Amino acid sequence: MLVVHFTEYDTRVAAYAVIVDEHQRLLLTWYNGEGRHDPGWSLPGGGVEYDETLEEAVVREVYEEAGYRVDVGFPLTTQAWGHRNGTTRSDKPYKAVKVLFDATIIGGALGTVEIGGSTDFAEWVPLDDLDRRGRRADVVDAGISAWTRSRSLEVPGRHD
Repeated sequence: MLVVHFTEYDTRVAAYAVIVDEHQRLLLTWYNGEGRHDPGWSLPGGGVEYDETLEEAVVREVYEEAGYRVDVGFPLTTQAWGHRNGTTRSDKPYKAVKVLFDATIIGGALGTVEIGGSTDFAEWVPLDDLDRRGRRADVVDAGISAWTRSRSLEVPGRHD
């Protein structure tokens, strides 16, 4: 196994929201690929700015990509991946770290507010309809799996 010190690679931290409503619909965004990647469904979220917390990034990203104000809950899961060939920004190896949070809508209305960004629109998609919706990012399946696990761990009748 090749050991690479953290100073020898670039890192991108991203934060995403997993939002499932009372009708068992998942809030998804349409990632347009920005001319570099294949378009497809994703969770609302994205890169964390230098001066933001992960939770602040989730709030900003959900608003930009889906038009909603959210209350950010607990982290559901993380994902990490990398490649050794560098990126267009650097010749260093690259690692992406994604943190997926449970979130609840507290205001706003469905509609993408960012202009010229990577998201074209947002939509509520029934969980049982996901496979018929076409290409989706791995983060969607990771989010659904983690959200489902978190619900099975809840103790009935317990109110914290």
